[in-house]
Amino acid sequence: MKMCARLVAAAASLLVALVPSVAGASLRFDAVSAKNRPVSKVITLLKDMLKQLEKEAEEDEEIYDKMACWCETNDKEKTKSVADAQQRIADLTTKVEEYTASSSRLGTEIKNLEKEVGKNEKALAEATSLRQKQLAEFNAEEKDLLGSISALKSASAVLSKHHSASSLLQTSRSHMRVVATTLQHQLRKHAPLLEGVLTRSQRRVAASFIQTPEYFEGLQTEAEGGLQTEGSYEPQSGEVFGIIQQMQETFEANLATSQKEESENQKTYSDLKSAKEAEISAGSDQRDAKVDEKADTDEKNAHAKQDIEDTKTSLSADEKFVLMLKEKCSMTDEEWERRQKTRQLEMEAVGKALSLLSGDDAHDLFSKTFNPALLQKESEVLSERRARASKVLTSVANRLHRPRLATLAMKVRLDAFTRVKKSIDDMVNALLKEKEAEIKHKDFCVEEFNQNAAQTEDKQRAKDDADAAIDDLTGTVSGLNEATNDLKTDVSEMQIQMKRAGEDREKQNKEFQMTVSDQRETQKMLKAALRVLEDFYGKQSALLQQMAEQPAGFEEYKKSSGSGGVMGMLEQIIQDAKAMEADAIRSEEDSQRSYEDFVKETNASIETKMKDIVNKSEEKAKAESELVEAKETKESTALELEQLANYKAELHSSCDFIMKNFDLRQEARDEEIEALKQAKAILSGANFGEFLQNPH
Repeated sequence: MKMCARLVAAAASLLVALVPSVAGASLRFDAVSAKNRPVSKVITLLKDMLKQLEKEAEEDEEIYDKMACWCETNDKEKTKSVADAQQRIADLTTKVEEYTASSSRLGTEIKNLEKEVGKNEKALAEATSLRQKQLAEFNAEEKDLLGSISALKSASAVLSKHHSASSLLQTSRSHMRVVATTLQHQLRKHAPLLEGVLTRSQRRVAASFIQTPEYFEGLQTEAEGGLQTEGSYEPQSGEVFGIIQQMQETFEANLATSQKEESENQKTYSDLKSAKEAEISAGSDQRDAKVDEKADTDEKNAHAKQDIEDTKTSLSADEKFVLMLKEKCSMTDEEWERRQKTRQLEMEAVGKALSLLSGDDAHDLFSKTFNPALLQKESEVLSERRARASKVLTSVANRLHRPRLATLAMKVRLDAFTRVKKSIDDMVNALLKEKEAEIKHKDFCVEEFNQNAAQTEDKQRAKDDADAAIDDLTGTVSGLNEATNDLKTDVSEMQIQMKRAGEDREKQNKEFQMTVSDQRETQKMLKAALRVLEDFYGKQSALLQQMAEQPAGFEEYKKSSGSGGVMGMLEQIIQDAKAMEADAIRSEEDSQRSYEDFVKETNASIETKMKDIVNKSEEKAKAESELVEAKETKESTALELEQLANYKAELHSSCDFIMKNFDLRQEARDEEIEALKQAKAILSGANFGEFLQNPH
């Protein structure tokens, strides 16, 4: 059909060029031109048509090559993208399973570590409670023994005066009763301790003394009456004095033993505490590490799950695009094959016609049969309506540069009305379809451009948000790192200070032990010196009293005037030593309390800072996870922006010409349709049969 249309159009153009106006005068023809020009014109037109067909074939092939390249490139990319997404989903699914299993395992390990830490903390608490109880019992026992020793020392001081008759005369009855009461109280109070220490005879003497302290008073009265000799009471008082001394030594020995046991208990507790604290610290560190690891695993698991969802969304979009691509490219292949086949047939027809018209036989035939007079006659009998319809179509064809309208104008002049009208109807329908297709194409382009712009804006906004989030999270991670390092430095410094405080406390305790030991040795030596002086000067007093009753002879013997002052000074020094010992004990207790408070406060501060470190570590892990997610979001958004830009470029290559010339093309097509309708209307009012019978 196309070949026939082009041949008819060429012939019509040739006839239009050759036919003179019906209103002109008689025509003159050159016989040679009449023989040669028509055939040459037809041959030239056929050659031009063949060149145009070849050019159109080349243009179609170039367009098809571009389209095929676009189809092949996008098919490879999207197919690879689909395969990569499917593989990524499979890999992420495996990771989710691994993260889930790892999280469950870490949860079990954390619970086990918490149980172990709780067990060690409970053991340490029980040991601490036991130690506190032991310390309280020791303090009570030490206090009790120190009181008993002090009371016995006082009683010894009173009884020591009984070694001389003169001091015995000066001992009051109330003092003896106080000594008896003290002895009785200590015997009852420390009966278990004294079991096996005092013999039966010693207990009888003590019981006798407790029951009848007046016995010593009676001895004193008899001594005053001159019936008792100087040493008659000394065995009894000396035995009681020995009992008290033995009790005092027993108490002192027991005190020393208790102090030694206390020191050993303290060391055992310290060792146990250090071991338990080390176990608790190690367990807590492991638990915290497991908690951090579990949090990180959970974050990765959540991110992997979200990544699966995102990848599925992207996969769905890619699969839809691949389906659209295959459909579009398949349609393009079909159109290309159809156009190639049609054009090949058309080129074969044109070539065949050219071959027929160019041959020698055809040239001779045209020379014999070509009659200008006949053409002149036929041109004169053309219908006015054909001329008007042809004029309308030719005018529009020239203004719009539409070759097919020019061809139709020739057909109006040459073909029958029925064929022309059918051609006009076919062309109008084709133009309407082209118009509709072009409108759809433009609407598609507008919609795709708008959607591409909106998606590009959304993705650019998402990319900007990701950049801002990356900057913010980077600062957050840096700040948390710095804060965590500062906290760790503080914890390390406090641990060092606590260690130094423990070393200082140990040194202070050693100094305290030495001080107490030195003070007690000093007291012991001073007491021994004081007893020596008391023994001498006490006996001298009784001797001087006896000498005062002797006859005159020697001058009166007087004791040294400084003896009383020396003994008083010794007693004062002893009291000062006791006071210093008591002060040292109080200072030691205060230092111990201060040390324990310091350790307690430091441990509390360390615990607070460790919790803060754990919290900041969790915040840091979360921020780092969010930072990784933000970076991945930025990368995926940048990739999507690139894809949108590529698609936009493809839209431009496909849509720019249509959108730029849409109004002009629509207007020209409307004019073309209107011209065809007018031509048909003109032709519809003519009677072709009558026109043939009455050409004039």
